[in-house]
Amino acid sequence: MNLNFLVRVAFLLSLVFIVQSCKNDPVDSDKIPVSFAFSDNLSTVYGQSVPLKIQVLEKDISKLELVFEDSVFQTWTNPQSDVEFTINLTGFGVGAKSIKLVAQLADGTEHVDQRIVRILSDISPESKTAKIVNTYPHNSTSFTQGLEFYNNILYESTGDPNRTAATMVAQVELETGKIINKNGLDASFFGEGITIMDGILYQLTWTQQKCFMYDSKTLEIKSKEFTYTGEGWGLANDGKNLIMSDGTERLVFRDPKNFQVVKTIEVYDNVGPRSKLNELEYIDGKLYANVWMLDIILEIDPETGKVLAEIDATSAAALGRSGGDVLNGIAHNPSNKKTYLTGKYWSKLFEVVIE
Repeated sequence: MNLNFLVRVAFLLSLVFIVQSCKNDPVDSDKIPVSFAFSDNLSTVYGQSVPLKIQVLEKDISKLELVFEDSVFQTWTNPQSDVEFTINLTGFGVGAKSIKLVAQLADGTEHVDQRIVRILSDISPESKTAKIVNTYPHNSTSFTQGLEFYNNILYESTGDPNRTAATMVAQVELETGKIINKNGLDASFFGEGITIMDGILYQLTWTQQKCFMYDSKTLEIKSKEFTYTGEGWGLANDGKNLIMSDGTERLVFRDPKNFQVVKTIEVYDNVGPRSKLNELEYIDGKLYANVWMLDIILEIDPETGKVLAEIDATSAAALGRSGGDVLNGIAHNPSNKKTYLTGKYWSKLFEVVIE
């Protein structure tokens, strides 16, 4: 059990409240007509049912609804006494979810009691290791933000920490590390993750809230670009949607045609959220994410957000860093089924097997 694990346990225990049968503080019935009978928020485990007690504090409630996320789970008409109800949250994935009571009074006014349910994963992540099987040179001046194979060609994107117009997307020769072709952005943009779908290379920017698009063959930038709210970190795709990280535990699935949000998942293990998700790669139905500042890669179920495994990449980091920065770069080549890792300013790129 490592220190990072213990710190996260302590943090979550300080934040998450276990279900209680009643509120810690007395309820002022003159102010609210209905209330959950527990303190602040709930914590549960994926697949478990949650018993709820609802305090009915007024007699003139014409309709009461229990709403989870955007789904109405139960409706009561003219409830006259406290209600007990068990809610099964299987199928909603893990993460912080909204639960609320919506009470409509006889005079037409509406009152809402809204809380958060934090759903933890029901599995403990498996421990895996990234074993180095081959080593290749990597350009140590590249502040790697994204790494991707497409049609057997290696692509790389870089950031620009010194604001010297170093942001670029490039086609790279694997065996030599030589840049074959590249295109860059000016110093006002800090490049982040990339992914390629249907001949289009998508590139995020860190805080500029723009996603640029390039022709994957020529790297010519297209006139069309997308905008988004928040930060851009890593980018991948599942063949249908773009998948974007923003440095939190959230992963956003976006339509590649218009960049609209399709769905959002949160990445959790059996202790709590896993944040600082950075560079992403989609491999054989699973998502892989670098954890910023750690020599760890998470294997994630893209349907539920559960962390399936923690992959120790310490050996690659020890050999590749050599004066460089953090691990950041996962690329899988579908042509030969091989996986590669590198990092920011690393002098080496590694072919690895996960075992």
